[in-house]
Amino acid sequence: MRTWLTNAWSQCLRFTNHLKFTKFGAGAAFALLAASVARADEAGGEANLKLPDLSTVSFLGIDGHKLLLFGILFCLFGLVFGLVIYTRLKNLPVHKSMRDISELIYETCKTYLTTQGKFLLLLWVFIAIVIVLYFGWLAPVPGKSIGVTLPIILLFSLIGMAGSYSVAWFGIRVNTFANSRTAFAGLGGKPFPINHIPLQAGMSVGMMLISVELLMMLIILLFIPGDYAGPCFIGFAIGESLGAAALRIAGGIFTKIADIGSDLMKIVFKIKEDDARNPGVIADCTGDNAGDSVGPTADGFETYGVTGVALITFILLAISPEHFLPVGLTLQTASAAVIAKATAAANTVQVQLLVWIFVMRIIMLLASALAYFINGSIAKAKYGNADEMNFEAPLT
Repeated sequence: MRTWLTNAWSQCLRFTNHLKFTKFGAGAAFALLAASVARADEAGGEANLKLPDLSTVSFLGIDGHKLLLFGILFCLFGLVFGLVIYTRLKNLPVHKSMRDISELIYETCKTYLTTQGKFLLLLWVFIAIVIVLYFGWLAPVPGKSIGVTLPIILLFSLIGMAGSYSVAWFGIRVNTFANSRTAFAGLGGKPFPINHIPLQAGMSVGMMLISVELLMMLIILLFIPGDYAGPCFIGFAIGESLGAAALRIAGGIFTKIADIGSDLMKIVFKIKEDDARNPGVIADCTGDNAGDSVGPTADGFETYGVTGVALITFILLAISPEHFLPVGLTLQTASAAVIAKATAAANTVQVQLLVWIFVMRIIMLLASALAYFINGSIAKAKYGNADEMNFEAPLT
């Protein structure tokens, strides 16, 4: 997505060259950045990136494509893990009045998210117009039909936005479950459940978020032809960034408005801010969920995704055939056979790095689940029957 600014940045570089910056540090930094931008511009940006064949490199006798196919199974494991904890939280004991309040808060959150969804679609229409103008007229993807690349970018921008939106909805559902269950558990007088239930909720949301994101990226890597993976990734990054930005900013604004409204009711009617008679209480609780659940969840989904897209882009742009040519030769002077050999060597390194990155992400998913169970078992054995505890201790 950053290559949208390539042309403007090129003009900026010409301007800075005109000013003749002579300091070595600044000059070196600008030279390096200019080279990267120029290479991205020549290659057509992220939308024109071509993924190498992942099956050309083997790891322990398994080719890269098959190895990442196993990753899909672990993503499904993460989804099931999140849903199991969700079901467990839902089935925890809770007083009817507490459940009714949490459901009222959730219903208000649903209204908020539905309104946000409509706003996101309107915002997407505006962004879609920009995408069409940019990739259809200003900077079409070289060597590919506009009739193919534009629909792909637009489709995956919707998929990315839907990903941010869906995990945000899941997060707010889990959190409203956990809030009432935690409050009811507090009546037992033991501190451990008050600590453990929110951790379960956070783990459920986190595993669901990472699994959905990783699954989407693996599908692009494994099942989309390499020539069209670039448009898929750029569209996906645009969509999830759009969804996260709107949900993050709007959630913060909503919670402030609700908080101020509740304060005003407190002043006007001379009642406490959290008094049941204050009509702003539910709106305030909804605002807290919008600001502290919806926004961060969508933001986390976007951050995990765009960093992956950035790493893929960096690998494909940085590991180029020209680095594997014999000393003294360039792509213009080398023979076709030498260029083919250099291209094969570059593709091998690209595949090794791409597979390594996503294998690490899969391992992190498994390590998170394992660490959760180990830490939870230790904490339960140590604090399960304690009358007092430091709530930060199980986290460290």
